[in-house]
Amino acid sequence: MANIASARKRARQAEKNRQRNMAARSRFRTAVKKVLKAVRTGNQEGAAEAYRAAVPVIDKAVSKGVIHRNKAARHKSRLNARIRSL
Repeated sequence: MANIASARKRARQAEKNRQRNMAARSRFRTAVKKVLKAVRTGNQEGAAEAYRAAVPVIDKAVSKGVIHRNKAARHKSRLNARIRSL
């Protein structure tokens, strides 16, 4: 553990940020999995609804710096392509 006060504060901040990033990443992954599950069942309407719910979650992960914007664009594109192929 750090001895200097500023280093202790940094450690506390790093842990808070880590928890926040993990939660945002988990929300992102859950949203993507919901779309994929709906696609696997062959429910186009349900998949489209899950996709509409997932897009803001993906965009928020980008704005929070959890994932890169290109990764978000890739996920949205691939999910949309799967829905269109149904």
